[in-house]
Amino acid sequence: MSLHFVDWLIIAGFLIFSLLIGLYFRKRASGSLESFFLGDRSMPWVVAGLSMVATTFAADTPLAVTELTGESGIAGNWLWWSFLAGGMLTTFFFAKLWRRAGILTEIEFIELRYGGRPAAFLRGFKAVYLGFFMNILIIGWVNLAMVTILNEFFDLEPLTTYALIAALMLLAAIYTSLSGIWGVAVTDVVQFCLAVTGTAILAVIVLHSPQVGGVSGLKAALPESTFHFFPEIGASDSAAETLALSFGAFFAYIGVQWWSSWYPGQEPGGGGYIAQRMMSTKTERGAVYATLLFQTAHYCLRPWPWIITALCALVLYPELEGDALRTGYVRAMKDFLPVGLRGMLLAAFLAAYLSTISTQLNWGAGYLINDFWKRFIRPSGSQRSYVSASRTVTLLLMAAGMLITLMINSISGVWQFILECGAGLGAVLILRWYWWRINAWSEIAGTAAPFVGYAAAHYLLGAAFPGSFFFTVTFTTVAWLAATYLTPPESDETLSRFYRRVRPGKFGKFSENDPSVTTGANFYLFVSWISAVVFTYGILFLTGKIILAEWADAAWCASAVIGAGIILKHALGQNSIWK
Repeated sequence: MSLHFVDWLIIAGFLIFSLLIGLYFRKRASGSLESFFLGDRSMPWVVAGLSMVATTFAADTPLAVTELTGESGIAGNWLWWSFLAGGMLTTFFFAKLWRRAGILTEIEFIELRYGGRPAAFLRGFKAVYLGFFMNILIIGWVNLAMVTILNEFFDLEPLTTYALIAALMLLAAIYTSLSGIWGVAVTDVVQFCLAVTGTAILAVIVLHSPQVGGVSGLKAALPESTFHFFPEIGASDSAAETLALSFGAFFAYIGVQWWSSWYPGQEPGGGGYIAQRMMSTKTERGAVYATLLFQTAHYCLRPWPWIITALCALVLYPELEGDALRTGYVRAMKDFLPVGLRGMLLAAFLAAYLSTISTQLNWGAGYLINDFWKRFIRPSGSQRSYVSASRTVTLLLMAAGMLITLMINSISGVWQFILECGAGLGAVLILRWYWWRINAWSEIAGTAAPFVGYAAAHYLLGAAFPGSFFFTVTFTTVAWLAATYLTPPESDETLSRFYRRVRPGKFGKFSENDPSVTTGANFYLFVSWISAVVFTYGILFLTGKIILAEWADAAWCASAVIGAGIILKHALGQNSIWK
């Protein structure tokens, strides 16, 4: 289809604006690696928090939610809703510790917590594994989603589509390499506001279209189970009768996945670009508030426009099934948006895409330069030389990401691979902050074992999810516990240095004489965590119940929100949790 001149004008204006931001922040990013990757640790917590949300709002997420909702109804979204408990755990127990650590990247933490050759090996390996291999896989699946959008919207030839993707990646690489984290974060805020506004407008227009007929028409056209917020345990597997998750899948999501699996943007204990934003804030309190803003906006502000459009797509395009379900979202954009709004929403998808790509390029370059090049290849280089190298690596990552895009055929296949090949590692990433006995070999085993467990579950046992997931988590847990007890602990010097810098609370004999370690602090941290989880789920469900006009349930949700909010406010007011 062709866009109106007004639509093209909106899209062009947005792209030019993104580039201008990169040019504006160029000097601010040129001083040192800390300037380039952490903005001299001077970022307001609101900017840092919104930047986190924008990065997780990629071009693939509305399409993925459309597919999940099409397959399993609203309850299908527990695949990602279940990560909230882990996200809030990071907010209250780890955000201030990341800011306090005084490091440049998540990977640098390894040689703060561990010592000797095993720590050096682990740091170098993870710098390349996460900064390059895992990074370009993520870039590839985000690119593949954008390919789907462009193909469905414009019906382009494959060569033309990939040429457009390459041009967009080049734009992201240019403003990222020029401006560093400040340009990325500020652009993220603008992009997020545009993306949320655009998807909300689409949801309202499609829901109230004559073909759908509002909430009443939507409910009349779809099975009742489609609108259930929780899985129908033991229900029929027939999608024609009911849309339901199996008990095993739901338990894997809500009971195990959030603490056990490494997943980009939802790393147990924090990590990746989430840790980068925490460390870029002005204060430890700012790191906590930024992460709290991220978690609440991530689960409360973004989902319902996607879900409502996805439900409407089931009514509008009943012929879609399987992988084709995700295209219903793009079809709704084409068929129902008028001139101007169509360009706005396409610009919103470009915004979501660019915010994710720019962040992946920035933090990936951070790992490769700070934790590999500077640590092992050129330890005596100047700060300006490291910044120049970072800009070069940003462009190289762009090229590698484009190449991997040509090799990926399935977004969901990459998701499942990443989710299961990090199963079981999460416990190590959480406990290393608080259990002194964890050592470098624990994390090495926890990183390697999931690959063995995944291969054994799928290729030897013939298991499928969730059975394969439970097997991998168990196998990995046994492996890293065995490695922990079969190898000596880190030296007292290493552990004492870590404790003095980070002050995580109780940490074996190293915290025995620390007067700041109190039972009250841990109690209020726990209360903050649980109340924040209830508060956020309450808002999520309250919003949905209001949209669906289910007023009795909405009243119960509102009560939970008010009660949890009061408790959370009281807990955050306790000075002991900030020590």
